Amino acid sequence: MARVCQVTGKKPITGHKVSFSNKKAKRRFLPNLQVKRFFLAEEDRWITLKLTTDAMRTINKNGLLSVVKELRAKGEKI
Repeated sequence: MARVCQVTGKKPITGHKVSFSNKKAKRRFLPNLQVKRFFLAEEDRWITLKLTTDAMRTINKNGLLSVVKELRAKGEKI
């Protein structure tokens, strides 16, 4: 599976690893992804999402149901 957050869409970006001597080498910055299960009370079932920790804060702030509605409006299968 791809390293992409289902809610925020964050994915790996590229940059440089910079040594003490200031030599640069390519590297990837990976998002802080977690696989998390949530209980969706309105549908009486568990859902599993691949999220960044930033997306978990969004779910805490806006509520799981509103986030799931946005995902379904984007066409993602949950």
